[in-house]
Amino acid sequence: MDARIIRGATLPGNAAYEAVPADVVIEDERVVHVAPAGAADAGGRTVTEATGLLLLPGLVDIQVHFREPGTPEAEDVASGAAAAASGGMTAVVMMPNTTPPLDNVDIVRAVLRSGDSAPVEVHTSACITRGRAGEELVDVDALHAAGVRVFTDDGNSVMNARLMRQALRATTRLPGMVVSQHCEDESLVAGGAVNEGPVAERFQVGGRPAVAEEIIVARDIALAADTGGRYHVLHLSAAGSLEQVRRAKAAGLAVTCEVTPQHLVLTETAVERLGTHGKMNPPLRTDADVESLRMGLVDGTVDAVATDHAPHAPDRKAAPLADAPPGMLGVETAASVVWTHLVHPGIISAARAVEVLSSRPAAIVGLADHGGPITAGMTANLCLFDPAHRWTVAPEDMASRSRNDPFAGEELTGRAVLTLLRGTPTLDRL
Repeated sequence: MDARIIRGATLPGNAAYEAVPADVVIEDERVVHVAPAGAADAGGRTVTEATGLLLLPGLVDIQVHFREPGTPEAEDVASGAAAAASGGMTAVVMMPNTTPPLDNVDIVRAVLRSGDSAPVEVHTSACITRGRAGEELVDVDALHAAGVRVFTDDGNSVMNARLMRQALRATTRLPGMVVSQHCEDESLVAGGAVNEGPVAERFQVGGRPAVAEEIIVARDIALAADTGGRYHVLHLSAAGSLEQVRRAKAAGLAVTCEVTPQHLVLTETAVERLGTHGKMNPPLRTDADVESLRMGLVDGTVDAVATDHAPHAPDRKAAPLADAPPGMLGVETAASVVWTHLVHPGIISAARAVEVLSSRPAAIVGLADHGGPITAGMTANLCLFDPAHRWTVAPEDMASRSRNDPFAGEELTGRAVLTLLRGTPTLDRL
């Protein structure tokens, strides 16, 4: 069993603790003591000198695609989990749009077994409807009994309002259950490749308008109000959608949302530089949308940053823009992108970054052993982060099996240097 002291690291402040240098003592998978920097006795433990580094609760990504079962050439649980640990993550929630979809207990259990020895804690969502076909609810009770807490047809919206209403009602009687929605009205985005607007026109491809997202968010919030259910918006991308979530929160509804790093940084014009690596659903949008999402991060409307990590084999991304599959890598760069573009410029604090990358996502999906704060007794799921580390994103050096990273070639500032899962290192760059 690994016993160590992380000496002199700064614990970024939040509502529960102040930003102070400290010694954090770890034994038997838990933090057993937090002392002022330099005060803890080594006592034969491994000592990690961490002056100038930040000790964070392990990062939690509540939307990843590890492509198992179905397309292991793009990713599987082992490679995706290794990539996540490389990015400082200690827990992930996989999406169910696999082949076959995760719509029954047997397949969910089989996928979870693949993560038993993974370097991050692997959880999975399950479909809302059988086969993600939007016609019949899954056996929600059986899947909940098997440990599933997040239900989503991610990749498709549940267009049938009656089924969505039933799913939201189930959240009122099944503890911890949340319904997550990929919000795009399918009649408005069919055949669309990028955001509807000048970039789509220049590429001569169909567009995916922001109103397609806004319509589904509005409908689902109305259903959440009607049922009292828990509702989470996946990869929110549009200013109008964010404003609806803001109003829902003000009304006291159980509504949360997440935004991806790419939607906080990149706009639709990035597609002209990135080609198919800049294609995702919902699409990258306008400067005004990016600014609105950033303000939502500042004012607390945005609850979580989740990557929508979506690996694809290179030959599939090499197709024409209209035909290439949507999606970008994200788990290895998420924290670095947030630090480079949001923390270092002073848009958000390190404490707020911890909230959206760790504590709030952990709370949304009910992961009690993740998200901090870093105090005696907590499970030692931790990330040691160097906020000054400069590095250039090189997809060929990443743990993921795929290479479709929109930040390839960019110099980022800030990187995970040590990840601990229950006190055991799963990444060590020291």
